[in-house]
This record gives sequence, C-alpha cells and structure tokens, in this order.
Amino acid sequence: MTASVLTDELTAIIEAVRTNLATPGADTIATFSADSALVNGYETSVNIRQFSFRVDEPEKIGGTDTGPTPVELVLAGLGTCQEIVYATYARVLGIPLESVSVHAEGRLDLRGFFGVADVQAGFHDVTYDVEISSPASASEIERLIASVNLHCPVLDILQKPISVVGSYRLNGESISTNQ
Repeated sequence: MTASVLTDELTAIIEAVRTNLATPGADTIATFSADSALVNGYETSVNIRQFSFRVDEPEKIGGTDTGPTPVELVLAGLGTCQEIVYATYARVLGIPLESVSVHAEGRLDLRGFFGVADVQAGFHDVTYDVEISSPASASEIERLIASVNLHCPVLDILQKPISVVGSYRLNGESISTNQ
C-alpha cells in the first residue's frame, strides 16, 4: 500500500526546486559560508547569513562555556541535516512522517587537541540514533531511511574524505606553510 503524497507548502517548494535542478543548464551548485573570529580565550563569534552566535569550550578544558563546542556543532549538523532530509524525502516518497529526532555522539581523545600524544585530534567515531514516528509500514520507513542516508549532505561529508584547502595571511600578507 502506498501512502498518499503529502500536500503542503513544503512539498510544493521541494517539487519546484527538484524540477528546476533537473532543467539542463540550471545553476546546481550552492555555496555556503561562515565567518568566525576569536573573541577571548576559546570563545569565538560566528556569523552565518543573518545569524550570530558564540562557540566555546567547556570550563573543564579552559573555556567559559558561552556556547557549544565546534565538535558539538558537527554533531548538531549531522542530526539537523538528517531531520531536514527526512522531511524532504518523506514528501518526495509520499511517506507520512509525524516526527523525527536524532541523538548524535562523537568520541575524541583530548590528547590530540592538546598535543600531548600522537593521536588524531578529531572524532574517532560518531554514532547516531534516529527516532521516527509514522503510521507507515516498516518497509516504507526502511525505504525512507535508505533515501535519507544516500542524500544527507552532512552524513556524506563525515563518511567520505573531501578536499579541504586553507590559505593564510599574516597582517594582510599571504604566507605559505610547509603542510
């Protein structure tokens, strides 16, 4: 049994965007950016579009706890991206979705950040649990999960190596590093 397609404003927007992106010659690349600056100690000020917020570290490792840590933002990025992609593909596939929430955790060895051992500074692993509420069958939800995992940008970023290139300026002048 196929669930009826949800008809709401978001569904209309999703379909219009999908149609536009499938048009030959469509501008299909989106560029996202964020600006940040160190304010005090570990506290940073972040500006993303019209949003401003603080990022910091917990007091137990030297911060003032004025905001989430960068690694917590990565986990929040995964969870929120999953939820948004669930909202999208539930509509695309016509699967009713009452709610979805994600709990994400990542483990890292603080010795890598503080440089006291030769261990990686980033996450050793990330796990997440998705809680879905829906009247759909288990097989429909399995199809939805597969679509979400295939199309979630943040999951894709975390699972596959990508090119990351940095440039550096000292007092307005470009400098190079030996990295």
